Amino acid sequence: MKISLVRISINCIRRLSLSATGLMLLSLSLHGNAAPPREEVVRLAGPAAVVSFPLLHMLDSGALAEHAERVEFRLWQNPDQLRVLLANEAIDFTAAPSNLPALLANRGQPVRLLSISVWGILWLVSRDPQVKGFADLAGKELLLPYQRDLPALLVNELLRAHGLQAGRDLRLRHVRDSQDAQALLLAGQVDNVLLVEPAVSLLLWRNQQQGGAPLYRAQSLEAAWDQAFPGQPELPQAGLMASASAARKRELSRAVERAYAHSARWCADDPRACAELVHRHLPHLPVAAIDASIRATRLDSRPAHAVRAQLEALYRLLGEHNPQAIGGRLPEVEFYGP
Repeated sequence: MKISLVRISINCIRRLSLSATGLMLLSLSLHGNAAPPREEVVRLAGPAAVVSFPLLHMLDSGALAEHAERVEFRLWQNPDQLRVLLANEAIDFTAAPSNLPALLANRGQPVRLLSISVWGILWLVSRDPQVKGFADLAGKELLLPYQRDLPALLVNELLRAHGLQAGRDLRLRHVRDSQDAQALLLAGQVDNVLLVEPAVSLLLWRNQQQGGAPLYRAQSLEAAWDQAFPGQPELPQAGLMASASAARKRELSRAVERAYAHSARWCADDPRACAELVHRHLPHLPVAAIDASIRATRLDSRPAHAVRAQLEALYRLLGEHNPQAIGGRLPEVEFYGP
């Protein structure tokens, strides 16, 4: 009887030990697969342009509720201001021109490009109905409000492809920003200007409200690029990037990229609803102008790794004549996506 009791006790101890071990392994397994803790705040940023509209929808729709206690959006006015915000670690994810994250990465900041969403946002606007495109600018003046930024670099490449040289075949006139450019065109002091959406739609709307002389969307830079560079017709102009600190949070970066793509599809599918949402955040932009700007923009968010070939084609072209625009070389493979 005593031996039997001892055996029962030993068996009980063994079963308890195995149960405890199983619980411990289960706990470790659950802990290892647990979702990362929610961020206290995720800080989004972008300009007052179509590339930022999906970010505003993410804000309103609670797209990141599983990943953050609070989501904020900050408006920036120009790439120089964006560089300061990134250097000060004041934002986590931002809309940006496609060359800027490459430049920062090659200067030692471990930022990542998450996606490209804008493939056509720049337009040549003219008072002259005979100006049908960039090739018709010979002997004329073009107003550029983006002296050192990607739009100006793209225009330089486009003019070069058409055999046009600034100062010889046409005059390039630089102004501080798009507001100055719009004011000069509305005042009749210039005839041709390059603008980014929604500035184009806003300009045409204002001109119509004022009863001004007709203005024309002469040509999108995307269409002109397709003609000039048939071997690389797609022009990845802007998208979403992660700051150096946010790029280390891989799961969060993936979630932000997916949420942005979903919101971009929503904006493209329902421009009017997107315009009304944007107007609530940016009341100085009329709904009609925002609606028109979405319809005139090719908004198609794709992961950066999926469009690496298009990006590298653009980076090589920019690097040939303006190596400082991308930091002198192509980014490393890890740069493309979370």
